[in-house]
Parts: sequence; C-alpha cells; structure tokens
Amino acid sequence: MTNRTAPPKSGTQWTIAADGQEAVVVEVGGGLRAYRAGGVDYLDGYAEDELPPGSSGQILAPWPSRIRDGRYTFAGEAQQLPITEPARHNAIHGLVAWQRWRLVEHTDSAVLVECDLPAQVGYPWQLNLRTRYSLGPDGLRIDHEVTNIGADAAPFGLAAHPYFRLPGTALDDLMVTVPGRSRVLFDARLLPIGAAKVSGGDHDFTVPRRLGAQVLDNAFGDLDRDPDGTSAVVISDGDRTLRVWAGEQFKWWVVFTSDTLHGDRHRRAMAIEPQTCPPDAFRSGHDVVVLAPGDTWSASWGVQVSRAG
Repeated sequence: MTNRTAPPKSGTQWTIAADGQEAVVVEVGGGLRAYRAGGVDYLDGYAEDELPPGSSGQILAPWPSRIRDGRYTFAGEAQQLPITEPARHNAIHGLVAWQRWRLVEHTDSAVLVECDLPAQVGYPWQLNLRTRYSLGPDGLRIDHEVTNIGADAAPFGLAAHPYFRLPGTALDDLMVTVPGRSRVLFDARLLPIGAAKVSGGDHDFTVPRRLGAQVLDNAFGDLDRDPDGTSAVVISDGDRTLRVWAGEQFKWWVVFTSDTLHGDRHRRAMAIEPQTCPPDAFRSGHDVVVLAPGDTWSASWGVQVSRAG
C-alpha cells in the first residue's frame, strides 16, 4: 500500500495579508480559521488539523441556528432535514460547513471561495455560494453572494460564527456593546418561545457595559443602526477595541460567551455572529430570504481593531 501524507482536516489553507493584518481561510467550510492584527490573534480560531470547536469561524447556510425537529414547510411542501444536533433533536447550522469550497481567486490581500450546494433531502434547492475575504486599512471585510441556480424559489438564511477575544483580558472584564433592543427567549432546546425587550435588564448592552459574570447565548433583534444601515457589536478593554460590523441584510446578532465549551475554551472568547434571521426561521418565516430562480443575494460584514491614543 502506498503511504501518503494526510491533508489537514480543514483542507487547503489560503493566507492573505495587508496593513499589518493576516487572515487564514480554509477549504473545508470556506470559513475563517485565523485573524491577527499587529501580531495579535484576535480570532479564537483553531489549528489546521483540528475540527473547528463550537462551529468556530464557519459559514452557516442555507439556514443559521436551529430548526425544531428538522421539520418545516415551504411553498406548501413539508420538508424533513437530517437531525444534526441529536441531543436537542434539531437540525443545526445549515449544510455547507463541512463542504469543500473551491478557490476562485487569490491575491496577497484577498481570497474568493465558492461552493455549489446540491438539492438534497430536506432542502431540495440548488445554490451557489461565494465568499470573499479581504484586508485593508479598514480591517477585515467579508462579502457574501448567494445565487439560486435551480428552477424553484428557495428559502435562505446565513450567518457567520467567529469567536473573538482581546488576549490578556478576561471575558468578564470586557466592556460590551450589543445594538439589540430585544432578545429571543429560548426553551431548554435553545428554540424560540417568545421575545422580550432588553431595556434596563441583564441583557441590555445597548450602551457599553462590563460583561461581568453575565452568561450570553442570545439572539438580539430590533437593532440600532448607523446612518449607513450598519450595526455593530463592540468589545473593549480600555486599550483595545474590536468592532464587528454588519450591513443591513443582517437583521440579528447572536452573542455567545462560550460557557458550554470545554477545557481552555470555556469562557475564553465571545462568539459574535451576524445573522440574517432568528433561530427556527424556516418554521416561523421570520426574516427568511426567498431567492427566486436566478436571483443573487449579497451582504457584507467585517472586523475592525483599534487602540486608544
């Protein structure tokens, strides 16, 4: 038998660099494995031969978060997805996180990757997904394009799942800003059962506030936006500030303080996830994008790091 070197579990690695920053994008899932600025790792990523813990850096499509029992109805047709979160009996985080994405273009400062999602049981539609990562003076920018390449209208949602930290500062000591005026209320399966305003409560981070011991695993909506339509989640330790921004197509933020991760990753970083729709959206219809045949949807988000003074 001929021996050969096994490829990394995350596949081919594409590195980009510019303006004192570096990022690594991977073939498996087309996600972000590393991001550093000024030599500091701000993304709590993973090794190239490691499975991404807690969906670290993955692209979640054609739906983010959970679908109760994997069941939903669209255009009058009932669908049953595979159960990919057996402990809670949910279908979770879409269908492209473990697909091999292919390289379209690679320059020193940018990489474009794509994936064709075939029709399958539970999601009988065909999509082409493209994601471009680029570095410049304004930080890291991620541009998504999704095209319906099939013959029928398709339901769709997307999120990204990066974990961020300010190395040397404990999560509890971070000042946190989340622009959501409301949050989803969850049951024990982390599925929505209602919503509540955050005003004045433990989940109100609409103005900067020390995180302290607060545990977050929440979807925030009713977003405060800048005049250009963007919204942002911000973490700061007084010296360094990390801002994750998203365009108006992202109507929700999921913020997770990684309390259920194990070992060194327990409460080490914060998942800051721009998301187009809330959990279980294929069942509720809430903020689901419907792509007509031939239509292309696009959206952008990004990361900016700054220092005081």
